[in-house]
Amino acid sequence: MASRINRRGNAIGPVSACLCDKALAAFANRRISADLARRGFLIGMGASLLSAVLPEFSSAQQPGAAAPAQPTTFTNFRLFDGKSAALQDGMYLVVDGNRISQLRRGSPDAQNASGGRVIDCGGKVMMPGLIDMHWHSLLAALPIAAIMQSDLSFVYLAAGAEAQRTLLRGFTTIRDVGGPAFALKQAIDAGMLSGPRIYPCGAMITTTGGHGDFRLLTDVPRTSSQISEIERTGAAAIADSADEVRLRVREQFMMGATQIKIVGCGGVSTPRSPLDMLTFTEPQLRAAVETASDWGTYVLVHAYTPESVKRCVAAGAQCVEHGHLIDDRTAELLAKNGTWLSTQPFTSEEDVAPLAPSSREKFLEVTAGTDNMYKLAHKHGLKVAFGTDLIFSQALATRQGTMLGHMTRWYSNAEALRMATATNGQLLALAGERNPYPHKLGVLEEGAYADLLVVAGDPLQDMTLLANPDQNLNLIMKDGRVFKDALKA
Repeated sequence: MASRINRRGNAIGPVSACLCDKALAAFANRRISADLARRGFLIGMGASLLSAVLPEFSSAQQPGAAAPAQPTTFTNFRLFDGKSAALQDGMYLVVDGNRISQLRRGSPDAQNASGGRVIDCGGKVMMPGLIDMHWHSLLAALPIAAIMQSDLSFVYLAAGAEAQRTLLRGFTTIRDVGGPAFALKQAIDAGMLSGPRIYPCGAMITTTGGHGDFRLLTDVPRTSSQISEIERTGAAAIADSADEVRLRVREQFMMGATQIKIVGCGGVSTPRSPLDMLTFTEPQLRAAVETASDWGTYVLVHAYTPESVKRCVAAGAQCVEHGHLIDDRTAELLAKNGTWLSTQPFTSEEDVAPLAPSSREKFLEVTAGTDNMYKLAHKHGLKVAFGTDLIFSQALATRQGTMLGHMTRWYSNAEALRMATATNGQLLALAGERNPYPHKLGVLEEGAYADLLVVAGDPLQDMTLLANPDQNLNLIMKDGRVFKDALKA
């Protein structure tokens, strides 16, 4: 389900999945297309101010300015390393800077135990930070009505605050799969505010009339020199030839994209885009894939139906996003080509904000396909990644852990946790030369980034623990810095 935000970091769509309401989009574009491109630091500054004045961001949860100069040693924990099916006991872990320098059996030697902080985990479970492969980091904080009615600075404040809440839910990394989150990523990486690591796609690239074409009918027909407001603000990029596809892909890389999102079929909420319609031809899709390869990274394709999935596989795309309506032959094709299926466990209307009637009908079709999709993934041994796609509702955003719990309908707890950690980390690594975080993510091993959680309970036995992070996540570390520590209490 695609999102709509401009390159200045502003949300411009309705409260829905695969959102697209042209009137709201146009209004929001005019409302919030201010000059964040010239002042990208505003998000970071605003979020820092917000965390200073809102009581929910207590001092116990505030990040330090940098990773500790001295190593941090963790003892007395049970380890889920992101790969194993069972917990490991009798280990100690040392964090030096932003990476894990030691993970070994036994007790830390005197050199490790002196001169730095030692954290006794009290026998609790330690696991890697969670990864969400379908998140919209600038869309989850506010409903569209609040965006349209609030002062512009409040939108930036809310985006930064939601980034912190995302991190405090235990999601230390997200892949932003629609719209430029470039300024927010820069602010987080610079330490201006706390939040997850971000792999941004930039604007989704679509065709005229395809999902993501949010233009008013008065903008049609367009001329070769005409750029619509929706394109100018960076919410989407419209291309109708292979050369235009190459241009739009290169523009996203120029702005900092780590991978590219292409629209391959219709979307749930797009009024003039039925699910069964197809967008790019195979040669046009191949142009995107080849251009991304020239930049050392990959393309993910928004595709629900067998026809759209087959076309993107034939074009060489390495990742299909969604895929809820695939059939047996399509699943077999994905397996044969080693193509990733990055999808979301939509099970009911509780997993989406309110939709217009026509969009609701399409969403119910998608939801009805979820069970069959995961069964086919099991049957054919597909490489499956986990994401949530929760947008435009702060209440929905809190359900990231609940969505992960949905996975136990088709996978064991260990398999679901492995998917949301090590497996997702493998997909992120496809960013190759564009990967801003080149060391391992989603695993706890020597040399990996120090992104870890300490859980009050065993999620291998009870996945509902992660649906209540405020109570059950006792410690959250990202990049070697502690962002929450309830162990001290």
